[in-house]
Amino acid sequence: MPFPAGFKEKYQEILGPESSAFLATFEEEAVSGFRVNPLKEALQLPEGAEAIPNMPWSYYGKVSGKSLQHVTGQVYSQEPAAQMVVDAAGIEPGMKVLDLAAAPGGKSTHILSYLNHQGVLVSNEISPKRAKILVENMERFGAKNAVVTNTDAPALSKVFKGFFDVIVLDAPCSGEGMFRKQPEAMDYWTPDYPSQCASLQREILEAAVTMLAPGGRLVYSTCTWAPEENEGIVAWLLSEYDFELEPVPLKNGMVTGLNQTETARMYPHHFKGEGQFLARLQYRGENKAKKNKPPRSNLSADQKKLWQTFEKEHLKEDLKGVLQTFGDELYLLPEILPALEKIRIARNGLHLGTFKKKRFEPSFALGMALKPSQSQKIYELPEEEFPAYVAGQSLPAHGNPENGWYQLVCGHNGLGFVKISQGMVKNHYPKGLRFQ
Repeated sequence: MPFPAGFKEKYQEILGPESSAFLATFEEEAVSGFRVNPLKEALQLPEGAEAIPNMPWSYYGKVSGKSLQHVTGQVYSQEPAAQMVVDAAGIEPGMKVLDLAAAPGGKSTHILSYLNHQGVLVSNEISPKRAKILVENMERFGAKNAVVTNTDAPALSKVFKGFFDVIVLDAPCSGEGMFRKQPEAMDYWTPDYPSQCASLQREILEAAVTMLAPGGRLVYSTCTWAPEENEGIVAWLLSEYDFELEPVPLKNGMVTGLNQTETARMYPHHFKGEGQFLARLQYRGENKAKKNKPPRSNLSADQKKLWQTFEKEHLKEDLKGVLQTFGDELYLLPEILPALEKIRIARNGLHLGTFKKKRFEPSFALGMALKPSQSQKIYELPEEEFPAYVAGQSLPAHGNPENGWYQLVCGHNGLGFVKISQGMVKNHYPKGLRFQ
């Protein structure tokens, strides 16, 4: 593999005798991995899957984006080194967590696995195009207690001062650790590029620090090996703010950082995966939490009645949260959030559905978030009809079900909602997600 000018020499100097083994890995195939989703029902693992040691839910192997497991959110493709970030974050159910540069959603969905529908996750992505992809992945995974925001860190900090127990920042970086997986990342690498990225990383972190609750944890990671963006940024954080560096547990071939034994690096000649750097810092400073008004329900009496009727007929348990409408769309927000009117929202909690003239239509997202055991009415789609359904076809209903709305279930997991009418399953799979 031809390297950008200056890259080979840089790592020969940093790694010394190890550099030959390190550079030789770029001629090898990139390592693929995926995680299973503990929020869904049990699944059959893809053929050839191999468990990643010391990691819950994690496997080596490839998942087809057109498979039933992927489409129903039972699995999420994520490179093994990237999986180590949230694994080391110490996230527990009930925490308030921010994923600050979240698209396409690997770390956010991993955080949801640890939260187990408790607490709250704010997933932020500054790019509108990438935020849309993030929303799709979060809905497929079955997110209930998450909001997707579409803004910058300074804007978020005005709403969330002193709010979060954990902030995960997988920072925009020079991408050296992805050269093997995405060779096009080498096209814009220069010897000065890591320093330019470090400047942006400091700007983002300045706002991030203000959003940590006292005693909160900052998990900082990059997919690069550049010391300017890794140990250099950690040293800057320790000098500028009241942080204490926490050791990252080393596993599966991770090694300590350069002159920082508490941080961790992943090199492909030691670790079965791509490149990653990881640090954990506990905040010892004081961020006085801003007193924000909590979100308030804004449903009309008619809308509230329509939703309660649907809920009573179709759900086996009440959904906890604050009901809010945006136009005719109904969302469920986690109760512990502050009001969010001052920031751009890409997904305002769990999308429940749409109010139409004197009726309520459930959303695809709700049908993905509910387990079949939580629904009063389900329609089981035979797996052999799955290809036709995701292609957008309406199908004959089996078993003479009554007319009405049903959670669609395939492979023991939800696949949205369908309306059955006159013996036909009307197709409600989102047009933007359909495929042949």
